[in-house]
Amino acid sequence: MPSAISGAAHGQVHIPSNEECGIRDVWKHNLEEEFRTIRKVVQKYHYVAMDTEFPGVVARPVGEFRSTADYHYQLLRCNVDLLRIIQLGLTFMDDDGKTPPGYSTWQFNFKFNLSEDMYAQDSIDLLQNSGIQFKKHEEDGIDPIEFAELLMSSGIVLVDNIKWLCFHSGYDFGYLLKLLTDQNLPSDESEFFELLHIYFPNIFDIKYLMKSCKNLKGGLQEVADQLELRRVGPQHQAGSDALLTGMAFFKMREVLHTHDLHFELEAPVVLFPYLLEHTMNMKPSVSRICLLSRKAYIGGCPPDDSVMISSGNGTGNSSSSCDPLTSSSYMVTPPATPGSPERDGSSLSHLPCMFFEDNIDHAKYSGHLYGLGTSFIVNGTNFHESNGETNSAS
Repeated sequence: MPSAISGAAHGQVHIPSNEECGIRDVWKHNLEEEFRTIRKVVQKYHYVAMDTEFPGVVARPVGEFRSTADYHYQLLRCNVDLLRIIQLGLTFMDDDGKTPPGYSTWQFNFKFNLSEDMYAQDSIDLLQNSGIQFKKHEEDGIDPIEFAELLMSSGIVLVDNIKWLCFHSGYDFGYLLKLLTDQNLPSDESEFFELLHIYFPNIFDIKYLMKSCKNLKGGLQEVADQLELRRVGPQHQAGSDALLTGMAFFKMREVLHTHDLHFELEAPVVLFPYLLEHTMNMKPSVSRICLLSRKAYIGGCPPDDSVMISSGNGTGNSSSSCDPLTSSSYMVTPPATPGSPERDGSSLSHLPCMFFEDNIDHAKYSGHLYGLGTSFIVNGTNFHESNGETNSAS
């Protein structure tokens, strides 16, 4: 494998590309070709390690919740419904943890427009620093509908012989379900798990399995370091993170077997942190959604305090204000008619009731809380200001 310092003698540092690392970048022009390859690979390699990259967390649910798990799910749901996936990484391994010859990992790069789509600036900065080029995503990114159609016929979903490997993956599977169903996530957590079990019958979340390893703590990179695993490719890109997830799973299995500890390979679907708190008959109690600032807005921020968000074009229309929470909270948009043109990936019209708030900028979320995968932080203070027109983030 090429060294990251091979050019140091000439004053240059060579950073291996994804292709040199065995990670295949997939864009709209080679999507069908790569799925043809995947359909062949999956016939022998039945373990699929998965990771996603997404534009952070921009909203939190407000209301009364029946349990901590209920709140966690509603937090996940409102953000997945609002936002668009940026990358998906899939790594294929056999029963012994060996990867296919040539490419072992496919990194799918989805269409994402910083001028039109909602995001958290801190998360975008993190992804840009990891090497993600958003201009290329805007021009050459994969259409989610086309991807979903090919994924449905790929032989890796809706089948019992595929074992999905992940790390703290509530959001990851939330975005995958949104892609596959072309719908918002169910309002009821039990319906979410029912759908999850249909599309992904066997899921193994390393964060949950770490409960059997007293000395393993922290995020994916920390766990990999403790297991003495070497990362391949750039951190905070979905392909590299998926590959490291698969490596960590099989290393953990090796360690646990070595120490005669039981490692259950036919476990039910468990997504950390929902585990024991999930109640099948629980009814959702969330009544509204709060953005982590009025500045959290598609392509910028609304032109004034009283706004109605329509479709993803960065414009706002006046609406009646209401104040159940603070003096600066405003109701936004009634639900749109199902199947209306406004129902696209960036539309907010499907939300039942949403409020902008100024006084919750202190709220912070870490990348490894509540299943956030590898997209870290958002404090609601770093969204671009604008006069109501869309503008690109730098």
